[in-house]
Amino acid sequence: MRFDTVTIKDIAKALNFSTSTVSRALRGSHEISEETKKIVLEYAEKINYRPNPVALSLKERRSRAIGVVVSEIANNFFSQAINGIESIAYNRGYHVIITQSHESEEREKVNVMHHASRSVDGLLISLSSGTVDLTLLKDLYEKGLPIVFFDRITDEIDTHKVTANNYLGALHATEHLILQEFKKIAHITSSPYLSITKERLQGYKEALDKHNIPFNEALVKYCNHGGMIVDEVEIAIKELFNGEIKPDAIFTASDRITTFCLSELKKLQLKKATGFAGFTNTRVGELFDPPMTVVQQPAFEIGQTATEMLIQMIESKRSITEFETKILDTKLIIRKSSLKDKKPDLTTV
Repeated sequence: MRFDTVTIKDIAKALNFSTSTVSRALRGSHEISEETKKIVLEYAEKINYRPNPVALSLKERRSRAIGVVVSEIANNFFSQAINGIESIAYNRGYHVIITQSHESEEREKVNVMHHASRSVDGLLISLSSGTVDLTLLKDLYEKGLPIVFFDRITDEIDTHKVTANNYLGALHATEHLILQEFKKIAHITSSPYLSITKERLQGYKEALDKHNIPFNEALVKYCNHGGMIVDEVEIAIKELFNGEIKPDAIFTASDRITTFCLSELKKLQLKKATGFAGFTNTRVGELFDPPMTVVQQPAFEIGQTATEMLIQMIESKRSITEFETKILDTKLIIRKSSLKDKKPDLTTV
């Protein structure tokens, strides 16, 4: 049996467009109207058209591959972000090569060099919690490797960046706990080096200040591996509840920390007495006991946006000198874990 692949010529014939028009529409060219792009893309998706990356790489002298570096694939946020990355990349004829840093700066450098040695056309990276030295990334960027940062970003390299509104997400979650009459709210967060840690801590502090609650450094605990090491979370909780000021609520600032924290509170039989809210993109928050109040990030959209930006850099005929940092809104989903009387409620902010 012969397998016939769909080509640009087939799409052009079906839609009564020229092959050049279809080709430009599939590449997202500014020369093609939005209406025409929509018609072409919808038809291409309908017939499951996929560009031939081998043919494209030979024609354009590119690898047609995008490198991705994240801390961990088995993370609700990153798995959803990767889905967003792939949804754009594959439709534009790019392969996606994914590597994990496991929150290690050295592992991250090895991954970056691996991508560079394979001549990827560009790099999408979310920095590890241990990353301090960006010399390698700066060097590769200055040599012409397109790089876009997402989620965990940096101001040290002038390029496109995409992240969530971590500041407002943290402010809304902390303020919600305060309005539930919790006054001693602890904050368990990731490495102090990360942009998301700084932004979420700022939002937490701002909410306290807004309601005239003094900030107490003793109620802030850092997990330098972002909760990948379970002992970090366990130690943080024990230190909080063995301290002079015991928290009546906890606000957590990363996916793994959030899910592990609720588990540790359960072990200590504190979950019903302690208000709780945290950043996580888990889809099963309502199945926890009690159902978990969460700050959700638009992970899929962040992945899509970062990929669009990277492909724009890769395919630009001219040197790009103006860059954008896109900040996408988070959503606060309120459930029983953060309610003072633990009565059922389900609202979003």
